[in-house]
Amino acid sequence: MKSFSLKNTKLGKTLGKKGLYISLGACLLALAGAGVAAYNKTMDSINETLSIADSAITAAPAENKVTDVPKTTAKTESSSSAKDKTGSSAKDSKSDLDIKTQPDIMPVKGDIITPFSNGELVKSETLGVWKTHDGVDIKADAGTAVKAMNKGVVIKVWNDALWGSCVKIDHGSGVIGHYYGLAANAQVSEGDRVNSGDTIGSVGDTAQIEVSLPSHLHFALERNQRWIDPIEFISPSTK
Repeated sequence: MKSFSLKNTKLGKTLGKKGLYISLGACLLALAGAGVAAYNKTMDSINETLSIADSAITAAPAENKVTDVPKTTAKTESSSSAKDKTGSSAKDSKSDLDIKTQPDIMPVKGDIITPFSNGELVKSETLGVWKTHDGVDIKADAGTAVKAMNKGVVIKVWNDALWGSCVKIDHGSGVIGHYYGLAANAQVSEGDRVNSGDTIGSVGDTAQIEVSLPSHLHFALERNQRWIDPIEFISPSTK
């Protein structure tokens, strides 16, 4: 009996070609299915990673709060330090305001030859010109002891070409005393502390700018960098 085979028939040949296509299609579908599965697995892994990252970001502000603590502490310490400095400055300022704990006295006793001009021009007998006279000239014999008007600190001792031997004393409260026309070799030095009535030198005839006048002390006061009348500040009768 003769066996029958579709392979050699026209139908078999047609099916053979389509079978090949079907097989290829099945393979492609299988590969696609595997790819989708791999893709889904990959996306699940990525989503899991992103979820972990989100949790870390959400927790970050809590960690930042801890780092803010030292900043607050530093600010408190700075404020405390500023308060201490303010307190110290206030204490120092207070010590400068006690000038009246000692009496004000005139540096020497004598007549006023030339008064304070209070910014007005007066004619200088020595120079023959009109100028302001920013202090008072107190008549006194050469060699008469010159005393500190009040307690204070000697801030300058020098020899001036016009005013001769000079001493400048900071008497506190913004008051500076100028003692001009002293004899050479003053008895105080820069930085010395003096009390009211302490001898700082003696009257001399060293002030060339006022050499035409009788022997005297040129005494001037300034308060807060402005010249003031020593007679109004100190009574000339004060001993």
